[in-house]
Amino acid sequence: MPLSPGDKLGPYEILAPLGAGGMGEVYRARDIRLSRDVAIKVLPAALAGDVQYMARFEREAQVLASLNHPNIAIVYGIEQGALVMELVAGADLKGSLPLDEALGIARQIAAGLEAAHEKGIIHRDLKPANIKLTPSGVVKILDFGLAKSVEPGAHAGSSATLSPTLSLEMTRAGMILGTAAYMSPEQARGKVVDKRTDIWAFGVVLYEIITGKRLFEGEDLSETMASVMKDRLDLSDAPARVRPLLERCLEKDPKKRLRDIGDWELLLAEAEPTAPSRSRLGLRLGSTGWIAAAGVMTAVAAVAIWAPWRATQTVDRPLIRLDATLGADALPGSRIYISPDGTRIVFQIRSPGGTDQLATRLLDKTAITPLPGTENAYGVFFSPDSQWIGFAADNKLKKVSLRGGAPVNLADTASSQGASWGESGEIVASLDVLGGLVGIPPSGGTPRPLTQPAKQSGEYLHRAQQVLPGGDAVLFVAMTGSLSGEIQVVSLKSGAVKPLLKGATMARYIPGNAAKGPAGYLLYGAGSVLNAVAFDPVRLEIRGSPEQILDDAGNGFSIARDGTLVYRPGAGPDAKYPVVSMDNSGATETLVAGPGNYTSPQFSPNGQRLAMEADGRDIVVYDRRREVLTRIAERGGSPIWTRDGEHLAFTSASAGGSRLNWVRADGSSEPQMLLESKGIAIPGGFSPDGRRLAYAQLGSGIWTLPLDPSDPDHPKPGKAIQFLESTAIMAFPVFSPDGRYVAYHSNESGGYEVYVRPAPGPDGKPGPGKWQVSTGGGVYPVWSPNGRELFYRDPNNANALIMVADYTAPAGGAFASAKPRVWSPRPIRGVGHSLTFAMAPDGKHFAVFPLPEAAAEDKAPGHVTFLLNFLDELRRKVPAGK
Repeated sequence: MPLSPGDKLGPYEILAPLGAGGMGEVYRARDIRLSRDVAIKVLPAALAGDVQYMARFEREAQVLASLNHPNIAIVYGIEQGALVMELVAGADLKGSLPLDEALGIARQIAAGLEAAHEKGIIHRDLKPANIKLTPSGVVKILDFGLAKSVEPGAHAGSSATLSPTLSLEMTRAGMILGTAAYMSPEQARGKVVDKRTDIWAFGVVLYEIITGKRLFEGEDLSETMASVMKDRLDLSDAPARVRPLLERCLEKDPKKRLRDIGDWELLLAEAEPTAPSRSRLGLRLGSTGWIAAAGVMTAVAAVAIWAPWRATQTVDRPLIRLDATLGADALPGSRIYISPDGTRIVFQIRSPGGTDQLATRLLDKTAITPLPGTENAYGVFFSPDSQWIGFAADNKLKKVSLRGGAPVNLADTASSQGASWGESGEIVASLDVLGGLVGIPPSGGTPRPLTQPAKQSGEYLHRAQQVLPGGDAVLFVAMTGSLSGEIQVVSLKSGAVKPLLKGATMARYIPGNAAKGPAGYLLYGAGSVLNAVAFDPVRLEIRGSPEQILDDAGNGFSIARDGTLVYRPGAGPDAKYPVVSMDNSGATETLVAGPGNYTSPQFSPNGQRLAMEADGRDIVVYDRRREVLTRIAERGGSPIWTRDGEHLAFTSASAGGSRLNWVRADGSSEPQMLLESKGIAIPGGFSPDGRRLAYAQLGSGIWTLPLDPSDPDHPKPGKAIQFLESTAIMAFPVFSPDGRYVAYHSNESGGYEVYVRPAPGPDGKPGPGKWQVSTGGGVYPVWSPNGRELFYRDPNNANALIMVADYTAPAGGAFASAKPRVWSPRPIRGVGHSLTFAMAPDGKHFAVFPLPEAAAEDKAPGHVTFLLNFLDELRRKVPAGK
């Protein structure tokens, strides 16, 4: 919430802004009751209403308030969701200082750190910029907003949340290098950190204020961090008296490092310093006051300035992992893309108007630039020269210049499955959820077919991945299931298709350096795991054996030609997770014994059984009373119950497209086909009388299938009738409890929203009227059995919320819905384009897949990881083969 001078926040009067960043704005304010100036930090308006961010904000305040020590900036409390803090006016810490003065400062720094460590809190970003001296010579440690309580049982797998996150201030030239220069080696490698990382930083700071020199420096971030991890220390400029202390603080192996900061003075031959006075500091300390934002803001903006080591270097550099966030507006769970030349990134943001759009950021700049005309865009791909991007939106494949201008339409697409821009200018794309690859001229035009799925082998989709260097072949994945496919390559000259390996969902080629190792590498995702194998781009052959590179790349990755890789850490589509029952307070109870890879849950009418899709391929039913899981059908998805709870309808792939099927819910019969479709048909729900099944056929709209309920085991389907016709993606049509309306979600407006239409009449068509229920996005509508509420899920897969809108539908009157509200503040898991919640018959509980606690609490919306020197890592790990 932006504030202006003169505004009141409880007893505090705003005087002036002090700073702003992605996660907060900081103001100088006057405490009218106590007649003192304070610093006030507030969240942006976009986050103030976000339950998860406010919870994180309050936890941060509690952590800071617990650090009540004279050498730590004080937190006074919270006022109307804002953090009220001590305003520290002080001098910048600079060297070189006389030894006694430096040791006096060190004593106060150590005292503050010791108080924090005793509470199980580590700073993780100690450096001179976070240390101030008041006019009376008292040291104040700032920026404990980056601190994290030490978690018992932490392990290396949690390293993504333990590396320091870069703040907006750090994106200036020199500042980011400053942060890197004070990292411990284990921190630079992205490993688990504890209080010993603060002890390392303490040693680096002490060396600097004594000698006036930085201990670790480089021309860029990569060099600086490589120096931290590999260079031998030269402490010859430090006085002999402090070298034993510095050596123990700066042990690269944390096991050999000084374990407790309180023991630092034991290593000094003599230490009787006094706290420095302002008169003795003279010109060595700047006289500018503290800019409060630098001391109190939780770090939020993204990666900034670096020049990654290129593949042409002759010495392998260590892999450097840099965790960062892109800002509060970054859309959670969305992909991030790096340009081929490695100079910029493109990602999705939430615009001030509430719509999703693309934004770009040059890596040597701090500004994030929204790209007009890219609202509701997805499936980003770059031109080879990095000056254009392509994307899908509004049922079109488009391109737009990164220098400005309006987007240009290239081709129609119902649901783009990826595209790649070749060196010749031709764009290779997959334009639908069924079918093969096509070639599109760079200025747009009629697509030319390139491949067709081998339906006899179970292939239903070729996902465009990458035009290989030279433009003569295309790497792609032939999908045979929702979670797996086969990597193949097609020659654009002959049309011949060559299989490479199975069990992948995406693939990417990156050139190597033939003088140092393989000519190139094939990177491919299998669930959350990223693998790599040597690849010959001329013979189009795999060489050697694949090696696992990452185990948390389930949200996709992007890589530049120089080998800089960026990805969002997270579990992949093969992750296992529990199933719980949740009420609107967020309280949960275990629903299914043992975790699994589940989607599409549906309660039986009596609530005692739960049908689900398991492992992306089978239909299972869990009996809650007996705690037994029964596999009902193989290779099926999206199960829905009949009104009597005796049968299930579901979808499955076929050589011609897909089928709607019918099977007994106890597994005592074989599935029988209700309908064969040339497209992907997905069931939504039965009418209250059981005589109609509503289903969506992607790319053509919504249909209903008449059924004869007189023989439940053989419902004798009639001819399907089209209810709504559209090339937009319409899905999950469900009848209201009284059968008068059908709710569904559609991207006809460019983004997914929930709509309601009158139920089909005798001709199968809807009556007059159409109502949009969701605002700001919605998917998977669910009617409450009470006939007064319509639920749905927001489209955010990272931290999805269940929403609810009250409605009225009087007899003889029109449908009307109220403004939607959050049903429960606790987010749930979203899994791709799959249903991830189910209403219990009582209308008060949902079966959901909960988020891990760490993900719900600690992940910022724009959290990303950059891996620098990644080609060197591949050369070390991946055998060249023959």
